[in-house]
Amino acid sequence: MKLNVIDQFIGYINPKWGAIRAKWRNDYEYQRGNYDASDTGRLQSQWNTLNQSAEFTDRYERDRICARARDLERNSDTMNAVLRAYRRNVIGSGLQVRVTTQDGEINSTLEQMWTKWCKRINCDVTGQQSFTQLVRMCIQRKITDGGILIVKRYTRQGVLPLQLQVLEVDELDNTQLLPKKSENKVVGGIEYNRFNRPEGYWIRQYSIDGYAEKEAAYIGAKDVVFYFSKKRPSQIREISDLSPSLTRVKDMNEFMSAVTIKEKIAACLAVFIKRLNPSGTLGRGPRTGPEVTYEGKRIVPGMIMEMNAGDEAQMLNPAGQGTDATSFIKTLQRIISSSNGLSYEATSRDMSETNYASARQSMIEDDLTYDEEKEILIENFLDEIYESFVISCWLKGVISPVDFWENTESYLSHEWVVKPKRWIDPYKEANANGVALKTGQKTFQQICAENGRDWKKVVDEMAEAKEYAAEKGIDLLSMITGTAVDTNVKEESNGENEE
Repeated sequence: MKLNVIDQFIGYINPKWGAIRAKWRNDYEYQRGNYDASDTGRLQSQWNTLNQSAEFTDRYERDRICARARDLERNSDTMNAVLRAYRRNVIGSGLQVRVTTQDGEINSTLEQMWTKWCKRINCDVTGQQSFTQLVRMCIQRKITDGGILIVKRYTRQGVLPLQLQVLEVDELDNTQLLPKKSENKVVGGIEYNRFNRPEGYWIRQYSIDGYAEKEAAYIGAKDVVFYFSKKRPSQIREISDLSPSLTRVKDMNEFMSAVTIKEKIAACLAVFIKRLNPSGTLGRGPRTGPEVTYEGKRIVPGMIMEMNAGDEAQMLNPAGQGTDATSFIKTLQRIISSSNGLSYEATSRDMSETNYASARQSMIEDDLTYDEEKEILIENFLDEIYESFVISCWLKGVISPVDFWENTESYLSHEWVVKPKRWIDPYKEANANGVALKTGQKTFQQICAENGRDWKKVVDEMAEAKEYAAEKGIDLLSMITGTAVDTNVKEESNGENEE
């Protein structure tokens, strides 16, 4: 234990009291507090922490974490397994909008125009991605980088004035210090008012070659959607969602690379030839033959290599990695998956240790994670884009209600319907839905929504099918319930009874 200046002085004047103070200080440092987590003893002596605001904590590490996450995104199969799990499941095979205004004609018109606008040539300012593809990219960038910027642009390139431009968080100009309004402040390229509400974004401008930088452009907050997760009240910008698991992914990659190299070397047959008589003259004269060099040499299968005289080869054969690799990699992948709110099966695609019950439970837990992301996606991104879409439709004359601005909320009313996932056991799932419907635990609307269908359209299709079947003389309801009866026979019997 290191003594401070006062203890050293007392020990010099009075060694007895100095020893007593040293013993008391040592006992005090190692005594337990009220919380083990606040212990400052030997076991936690390297755990140094400091309370700071979220922005101060993230500001100096945000770019480095983002760069490392992108590096693993490019080079790690484990990282891509996590990212693809989010891409596949947050919006499934796509999102559909169901317009819920009080006017059925407007509902139909807006849904048809939405389908048309979602094509790549209409919604994307670059004309390269459909709306669903653009949303999937935004989900991946939000998980990897921590956030993404979606700018509403008004052009004449599509069926509506509205188009979307996606910008990475790197394009926020961190060097901008002067706000557009004197009472505001600029932090991390975003201009905030006194309530820390964004009022504008300063975006870096580049030439077409990506090198020559121009003066930053200011875009008002009403035209920008900043899609990111806010985890602390003092947080004003993004941080990668993968930051807790990046080191685990890196460790797993390095371990797998080491095991792969070890196994490749172990599989090689290498023969080293040691020469007893070196080429050249005897004594100290100059060597006439070429000397073998070892720089850049590798052990490859079937290799035969000549060595210099006096050299001796020693083989390094590390043991253990090959046999322990499977369990160690599984453990790491479970930790990586759970830290991101996912199951091991969702990222590894390994179903060898699951049955129906465990797979169903894992799917339920995974869906809770996806639902959380879906909530942020819909409320912070999709809803605002749809509302801008409806306003653009009104400005373009696609819909023309005279009371649009007086009853804007009613004309913006809508719901998002996710296309259904594949069932593990369709028979069990269908029976469960049937029981839930009969017992009132679920409504017909809920079941349709879970299957990615609009319940009104389902009813219309059922009525159309029933009417068409009746025209063809088929009792469709009886066929479905398993009590099919020939309608022609039924009609003849009814006629006899009437006679």
